[in-house]
Amino acid sequence: MRVPTRRLAVTALSALAAGTAFTAPADARSHENSISVQEVGHLSGGGRVTLYGTYVCTPSSPRGVQIQVTLTQDSTRLGFGGQEADCDGREHDWSASADVNPALVDLHPGAAGAQAALQSASLHSGFKVSVSYLARAEQDVRLEQRHR
Repeated sequence: MRVPTRRLAVTALSALAAGTAFTAPADARSHENSISVQEVGHLSGGGRVTLYGTYVCTPSSPRGVQIQVTLTQDSTRLGFGGQEADCDGREHDWSASADVNPALVDLHPGAAGAQAALQSASLHSGFKVSVSYLARAEQDVRLEQRHR
């Protein structure tokens, strides 16, 4: 079965993002690219977690820039995202959500840590994937229960 190159790169990028630790400040800026994380995220009764923020990336950014998020609470570490960024030099809002099984993933209202990255993956010969980070941010967040 042939897997499209772009899909393989996105899959590999998502896997790498889930295991990456960030050390940048809450509003990291690099070459006019930036990403931030809002201080409040939401949990729904059905097991959906959502984080929010803003980003800017320049038109000269590589193609296929994505927003990847990692949420850490107690001993739980959850990577999600994959939304493609619109790199037009303007500020955009982003949100990233993940559906989790509450029986398997222990997220609850309260303090957590969030990391977000604007990143791009390139697939090279031999299926070697390189990831470049345009901007990264880390933020202490508060998860709040959202009732809908």
